[in-house]
Amino acid sequence: MKAVQRMLAAGRRPPRHVNVCIRTNHARWHSSTASKSAAVAAAAETAGKSTAGSNVNPQMAFPCLDALESRTSTLLDRTKRQHSGGSGPEPSYTSGGHQTFTSSAPLTLDWGGTLPSYNIAYETWGTLNATASNAILLHTGLSASSHAHSTDSNPAAGWWEKFIGEGPGFALDTSRFFVVCTNVIGGCYGSTGPGSIDPTVTGTEDGNDRRYATRFPIVTLEDMVRAQFALLDGLGVKKLYASVGSSMGGMQSLAAGVLFPERVGRVVSISGCARSHPYSIAMRFVQRQVLMSDPNWRRGNYYTTIPPHIGMKLAREIATVTYRSGPEWELRFSRRRADASQPPALCPDFLIETYLDHAGEKWCLEYDANSLLYISKAMDLFDLSRSVQDAAAARRATKSTNSDAQCTLTLPEQDYTEQPDTDSVESGSSDNVKVNDRVPPQDLVDGLRNLRDTPTLIIGVASDILFPAWQQREIADALRLAGAREVTHVELGEDVSLFGHDTFLLDTENVGGLVGRFLQDDGGSAAV
Repeated sequence: MKAVQRMLAAGRRPPRHVNVCIRTNHARWHSSTASKSAAVAAAAETAGKSTAGSNVNPQMAFPCLDALESRTSTLLDRTKRQHSGGSGPEPSYTSGGHQTFTSSAPLTLDWGGTLPSYNIAYETWGTLNATASNAILLHTGLSASSHAHSTDSNPAAGWWEKFIGEGPGFALDTSRFFVVCTNVIGGCYGSTGPGSIDPTVTGTEDGNDRRYATRFPIVTLEDMVRAQFALLDGLGVKKLYASVGSSMGGMQSLAAGVLFPERVGRVVSISGCARSHPYSIAMRFVQRQVLMSDPNWRRGNYYTTIPPHIGMKLAREIATVTYRSGPEWELRFSRRRADASQPPALCPDFLIETYLDHAGEKWCLEYDANSLLYISKAMDLFDLSRSVQDAAAARRATKSTNSDAQCTLTLPEQDYTEQPDTDSVESGSSDNVKVNDRVPPQDLVDGLRNLRDTPTLIIGVASDILFPAWQQREIADALRLAGAREVTHVELGEDVSLFGHDTFLLDTENVGGLVGRFLQDDGGSAAV
């Protein structure tokens, strides 16, 4: 167990076979908040002595809340030191050494508004060949940085470390390909986002006033892709060998092929979708609501004070529930408690609870809260249907300013009432037809038509609850209906992977093998 604790402390994932009983949380709570816990215990003892009878129920201890209060106090102290000339309270949100592309050309956005200039953090692996024809653009998930693999300037393992390397045994073979990965616009790992300085605002004494914060305009995944292609222009890459991505990156990978069909040789989309569905929108909405309800969020203006670490922790715990699968958790945790010899507690008690608590703890100060809000909203808005693309193009053509794009949304005066199922009407389905059997709407088929000449690999995972396998089937079906001739669709069953949505981070044999074979095959089809 001590070895596991050391691995967790170092930020490394324990081996899969280890049932992670994260007792470190309990140890941390009691060690970092001993005085608070002692005060609670003393108060409970005093209350017990002053009450008649010998069967008085003692006050329950809440070490998990003590830990949150302790961190708030620490951050408050750092804020005071800042105003005394010390360092600020906010994390640096950096992933280490990376390169930066700066565009002085404005980026006109899908929902109105403009970024007058912007930075994109990126990293590369491999060598661009003389004809600049071997570049692969690797798209990230929601919270990832550009650091997909270790580099000389940042030797730490990247988020896709085992998938990238020299030789045909890797998904992305750097002896053959030039791999580019960016932090997306709206992010907090070096690219322009809500935490960046707004160049249109003059300096003031309070640095918080110069941050975009929630003055940052709404962005879409397509906006992010257009910014990435500006970077490719700067690198001299006129056509990608492939666009590759997983999760949100799988959505961006499809968007890249749709927006720039003449510049993308092939597309790989893993555990992604062609349009966000209600369940994933609902889960991200709840995360945002939890985060925005943290009083320290301050409507986004927290950069010189305490960040909303409690809301961020809870939001991450909710997200983690959607990342992994029920079958895996049954095998990994079952109904075991962290310490069955102790009475039940309202703080993390079952192993699954300590796992979720740990996930929230290690992330709550490692990512910018506003970036989470903006990027998760961009995922919600994603829809490659033809009518949605046309409407966005029309808005961009007006070149509206940020002031034109201000939100005027008000809450409805009446409670929600059931709406007609327009998708069912469009697809000709009825209440008796399962969602898995639905025909993709014609609007979506038309929206994917630009990919009909692009070899495409679509990978889904049966145990994925965030991006369920029917969504990958919808992509493949829509592509075929659009006239695509080279579509490879693979669904990994529970007999192959129980790791749910996170399979794309863990399965180098199946996910990595499929991607590697697809990219090595000049014909564009993977051997399955």
